[in-house]
Parts: sequence; C-alpha cells; structure tokens
Amino acid sequence: MWAVAKRPKWIGALVLALTIAAVFAGLGQWQWERSFANVDVPTRETETPVELGSVASPQSVISTDASGRMVSVECDVVGGDDLWITDRLHPDGRGDWLIRHCQTPEGHSLAVAAGWLPASEATQRVEGFSAPTGQDLVGRYVPTESPQSSDFEAGERSAISVAELINLWEQPGPVYGGYLVSSVAPEGLRAISTAPPPPDGELNWLNLFYAAEWAIFALFAIYLWYRLVRDEWESEQASQPEGAKA
Repeated sequence: MWAVAKRPKWIGALVLALTIAAVFAGLGQWQWERSFANVDVPTRETETPVELGSVASPQSVISTDASGRMVSVECDVVGGDDLWITDRLHPDGRGDWLIRHCQTPEGHSLAVAAGWLPASEATQRVEGFSAPTGQDLVGRYVPTESPQSSDFEAGERSAISVAELINLWEQPGPVYGGYLVSSVAPEGLRAISTAPPPPDGELNWLNLFYAAEWAIFALFAIYLWYRLVRDEWESEQASQPEGAKA
C-alpha cells in the first residue's frame, strides 16, 4: 500500500490534506482560546475603601458589587459577644479566628473577623481582648458562609455564618448579610490576610464545541487521504491475478 502512497499524485494529495488539517487546527486553536476569554465587562474597583452603607444594607443578600470590596464602617464592639471560629485555613497555616459583634450608630449589626491565632498558640484564646468603641474599621466585606461545615456535636465552629451568629448575639437588630475581615487585628492577634476577588470570566461552551469540531475535521482530512490511498491499493490488488498479489 505504501508503494501506492509514494506515487506523485498521492504525495500531492497528502500535502493538500496536511495543509487543510493545519488550517482546521489553527481554527480550532482560535476557538479554544476564545472559549476561555474573560467576559467583556468593566473591571470592578475593589481595593479603594468605600462606606459600607453605600454598597450594602442590613437584612439583604450581599450584592456582586459589594462582595470582596474593601469598605469602612464606624461601629462599636459589643462586649460579651466574642466568638472563636476554629480550624480555619490561612495562608500562614491553620488557626482560630476571633469573630466580634459590631454595631453601627444606626443600630445595625455586623460580624467582624478581627484577627487570628495559629493552632500552636490556641492556649492564648482568652477573654479580654480590647473592645474599643466608636472605631472606624476598614476591611474586606465578604459573603456569609454555611453553618453546615461546623461540628456542633464536638462543640466547635469552623464557619462564619451570619444566620448562626444572630441566634448567639443577645441583641442583634438588623444584620448585614456578609461579614467584614478587618485589616488591623487587636493587640495579641494577627491580622487576617485577604485577596482581591478574581476577575469576572466564564467558559464559552459554544466556542469549545467549535474547537472540538475543527480538531475532528483536521483528523478527518488526513484519514480521508489514507482511505483513498487504501481504496486504490485494494482495487489494484483485486484486479491482479491471484498469484501476483502482494
């Protein structure tokens, strides 16, 4: 069969098939890249702090514009409502986070992740961290978490759930749907580091489908050349006497 394939007309056909396959492969690569392109939307400004009240309100779901944004808020820490969240993952390791109940001058409640302690320093989890009043807090406003990840039977909480906190606070009042990760920790704790939210993007499944189609077309162009060569070889074999067949 390869003797047939080396004939000039089939070598020319092979060059043509490879050229067509290369064009199809290039189109497939282009569609593949487009399928992972970011959505054409304006980039959100999240790192310049704004007043919390300008992007969020109590008793409402946290909006896309507010999620992950740096905000500032004036509030008083409510003494006696401090809560430790255990076994939290942090870039520097696992540890415990101090969650505080903060109330704005309007009487709105906000959960604040004030700081953290590494697991090796868990013995320092004592009451009495300073709870200043009338302070201006700056931090990243993030969505609430599900309480289902906590091990209540073991007496441990590992999720920051606003729905759970309002049942633990004595006088919650109207509550914000997210919580604030403070940029500055109280003395004796470490600040919790946060990262800006990733840019908005999506996988374009239609372009991904087109990329797969072009890849199939490229393979088919080469297969078609092979099939035509084989058909001619089989035809020649069939027309030869029985003893002369290769």
